[in-house]
Amino acid sequence: MKNLFLQLLLFATLMSSTFAGSGGDILRATFTADSLEYQANFDERAIYWDTYGYIGYDINKLYFYSEGEKPHRESANSENQLLYSRAIAPFWDVQIGVGLDRANEKYKSWAVIALAGLAPYFFETRAALLVGGNGNIGLRIDLEYEALLTQKLILTPKVSSEAYTKNEPRMGYGAGLSNLTIGARLRYEIKREFAPYVGIEWSKNFGNTRKYSPFNELYLVGGVRFWF
Repeated sequence: MKNLFLQLLLFATLMSSTFAGSGGDILRATFTADSLEYQANFDERAIYWDTYGYIGYDINKLYFYSEGEKPHRESANSENQLLYSRAIAPFWDVQIGVGLDRANEKYKSWAVIALAGLAPYFFETRAALLVGGNGNIGLRIDLEYEALLTQKLILTPKVSSEAYTKNEPRMGYGAGLSNLTIGARLRYEIKREFAPYVGIEWSKNFGNTRKYSPFNELYLVGGVRFWF
C-alpha cells in the first residue's frame, strides 16, 4: 500500500504539468474501443475488450488503457493503466504512471513506463515495462498493422506478448515468457468512427505460467471497433 501511495504521489506530480503552460494549444479528448468482441470455439466463450482514451494537448496527455476478458461463468480478468504521456519525437510518446491488474479475483499494482508509437513500415507499437512492489518486473509488447484492402475494408494483424522475472501464482504469472497471442481481424468501416469486424485469434501460455493455466486456444471472434 505504501509503494502504491508513492507511485500515485509521483504520478500526481507529473500530472500537475500536463494541463499547465500549454499556451494556445487546444485541449482534446477521445475514447477508442479498438476491440469489443465475442470470442468462441468448441469449448470456450468470452467477452473481450481492448480500449484506451486520452485527454490533453499535442505534447502532454493523460492516457488510460483497459484490456481484459470475461469468460463464460467465470470472473473477469483485466489489465488497466493510467499514464502521463509526453511526445518525444514525431509519432512517438513516452508514458509513465500506474497499472492495476485483476486476475483470479486478486489485484496487483505496478509502476509503469512505456514507449508507444509508429515503428518503421507503419507498425503500431507499444512496449510497457512494469515494476511490482515485490521486485517482479514485467514486459508487455503489442504490435499491430493495418492493411487497407479497399477504402472501407481493413485487415489488422496483431501480435502481443508478455514476460516476467518472478513467479506469482496468485495472479497466474510465471517467470520467463508468459503468453503469446496472434490474431487478425477484418473490419468494414460503415463510417470511420464505427466498424464491425470478424477475425481469428490464437493464444497460448508458456513456461511457468502454463503450470498455473495450461491455456492454448484458437478462437473465432466477432465484434465492433468504434471511437469518438
